[in-house]
Amino acid sequence: MLQTVTTIFLLIMMIWIMCLIFYCLIHAIRASTITDRIVANNMIDTMVILVIGLLAIYMKEGYLMDIAIIYAMISFLAIVVLCKVYIVVWKKDKK
Repeated sequence: MLQTVTTIFLLIMMIWIMCLIFYCLIHAIRASTITDRIVANNMIDTMVILVIGLLAIYMKEGYLMDIAIIYAMISFLAIVVLCKVYIVVWKKDKK
């Protein structure tokens, strides 16, 4: 019984987070400023990491947690690079 409830809960949470990812994707496309797009991208990356973690629990596969950690590191580096590029462009436009 508890196994069934846990499975249903995990599936519902994954579906809900996927809907939120879709909403953030729409927000990233329609955003008026680059900072809004960077924040939406960061939110999408965070939710993808969460979905991978939930999938690891659902499938009882430990290697998916390793994939989630690697994805988190790559996501962090991508956001840092995007922010650095944005700062350089912003300083150039300000002059």
